[in-house]
Amino acid sequence: MTTIMMMPSPYRWLLWLGLLVLSGLLAGCTHAVVREHHTALAPSDARNTWLGGQAHQALAEQSAPDGFALLADGKEAFAARVRLIRQAQRELDIQTYLLGDGQTTRLILAQLIKAAEEGVRVRLLVDDIGAVGQGDRLAALASHPGIYVRVYNPLPVGRGHMFTRVLASVVNPAQQHRRMHNKLWVADSSVAIVGGRNLGDEYFDANDSRNFADLDFATIGDVVPELSRSFDMYWNHGLAQPIERYHRVADNAWLTLKTELEEWLDDNADSQYFTELRRQPRDSPPWETLHWGEGRAMWDIPGKLSSATPEWRETLLGDLTEGIELNERLVIISAYFVPTEWGVKNLTELADRGVAVEIITNSLESTDAAVVHGAYAPWRETLLAHGVTLFELRPEQEAGTDEDMAVPGASASALHIKALSFDDQLFVGSFNADPRSIYWNTEIGVLARSESLMQAFNDLVAIGQEPSLSYRVDLTPERELNWHLERDGEMEVLTAEPGSFWRDFNAWLSHTLKFERWL
Repeated sequence: MTTIMMMPSPYRWLLWLGLLVLSGLLAGCTHAVVREHHTALAPSDARNTWLGGQAHQALAEQSAPDGFALLADGKEAFAARVRLIRQAQRELDIQTYLLGDGQTTRLILAQLIKAAEEGVRVRLLVDDIGAVGQGDRLAALASHPGIYVRVYNPLPVGRGHMFTRVLASVVNPAQQHRRMHNKLWVADSSVAIVGGRNLGDEYFDANDSRNFADLDFATIGDVVPELSRSFDMYWNHGLAQPIERYHRVADNAWLTLKTELEEWLDDNADSQYFTELRRQPRDSPPWETLHWGEGRAMWDIPGKLSSATPEWRETLLGDLTEGIELNERLVIISAYFVPTEWGVKNLTELADRGVAVEIITNSLESTDAAVVHGAYAPWRETLLAHGVTLFELRPEQEAGTDEDMAVPGASASALHIKALSFDDQLFVGSFNADPRSIYWNTEIGVLARSESLMQAFNDLVAIGQEPSLSYRVDLTPERELNWHLERDGEMEVLTAEPGSFWRDFNAWLSHTLKFERWL
C-alpha cells in the first residue's frame, strides 16, 4: 500500500485502471434458475418413434442384442449426426467436451432449434471449459422452451475468455483441472453415437487447414438405454448447472439466434461442404452397415470430478480391464499416449509373453499437444526393445490418399481416435491412454464383441499403419531411433525425429519438468 501511495500520479492511475479492467474480466454473478430433474425417454415410448421403429425392425432380424457401425470418415460422421437431429421425434441428448464455432456447429445449432420447434426436447451438456466465450449464445439457445443447456463443472467468473477462465481457476486448480471429456449423442433413446468427436469443424473434415482423424460407434440395441442412463446421471448431477445461471438473455433470444444462423447458412449454402452434405440420404437411418454383436456401455461416475484422486480400479479403466481377456493381440490407437512407468511395465510384460502389442499415436509433427509427446517419447526405446510396434501419424497426406484414417482436403492432419482392441473385443470412446483420462477427466465408451466389427477395425488399423500415412518407428542395433515412411512412392528412413525446433523444445520442457502425471 505504501508503494502505491509513493508512485507518481499517472502510474497510480494506470495501476488502478488495470485492476479495474481485470476485475471486469473476472466479474461474474449467478442468477436464480429452476433446475429441473429430467430423465430419458422410456424404452416402451422410444419404440413408438421413427428411429425406435427402425432400430426395432433391424434388431428383430438378428439374434445379437446390439448393432454397431464404425464412423471413421469425418463427413459421414457429421451427416449421421445431422440425420439424427432431423429424424428425432421426441428427444435429443448431446454431451460434449468442446463446442467450437464454425460451419458444422452453426448448422447443428440451427437444426436443434428447428427440432425443438417441432416438439423435440433437446438437452445439451457441455463441459464448462468447452463453453468459454460462448455463454451468451448458449443461453440464447436455452431460451427456447424446448431446449435445455447445462455446463459441467462451471465457474461463475472469468467466463468470457480462456485467459480469464484459466486465471479464475487458480483459486481451485485441483477442481478445475478435472473436466468432463465424454462425447455422446442419443436420439429418442433408440440410436446413440459415442466416440472421440467433439463439436467443431476439425472433427468432421470441414477445416481447410487442419483436421482430425477420428472414430465413433453408431449403435442400436440394449446398449443404448445404458448410454441414456449415463447421460441422465451426468445431466442431473450437481456439477451440471443451467447456462442461464451465469448468462442472462432476453426470453426470446433464441429467435434472434435463429435468424442469425439462418442468414449465415443462406450466405454459405453453396459451400462445397454443404453441397456434399445435401447429397447424403435424409430418409434412411444413420448407418449403412451394422455389425452385430454384444456391447457394454462404460463410463466414469460423474462425481469423479469432485472427489479425491481415484484408485484406477474405480475408474473406467478398471471396468475395462475387468471386462476383457487378452492372449493374442492388443491394439492401442490414442491421440495422446502417455504410458507412464506403470503402463510401460504392463505393456512390455504383455509383449514378453507373446502378445502382439501395436500402438498408433501422433508424431511430434502432427500432435496438437507437444507437451504430451514429451511424456511419451522417452518410453519409445524401452517399448521397442521388448517388441512393441510403434506407428506415429504423419501430418501431411500423400497425393491420392483417400482412406478412412486419412484426412482429405486439409493441409495438415492429426490423430484424435481413442480405440483399443483386445483379441476379439473393441473399445471405442473418449478415453485416451494417459493419466488425464484415468485420474482427472470423466470418460465414456462402449466395449463390443463382434467378429465382423473386429475385421472392419483391423482393416482400419492396417490403413493407419501404412507408410504413406504413418511413420514406423524402430530401434537400430545401436539403440538409435529411426522413422520409416513412404514419400512419392519411395521408402525413406529418417535418423532424426521430424518436427520443428519449437515443438521439440516444448516436448523437452514437458519431460524435464515432469508433467507426465498431469497430462
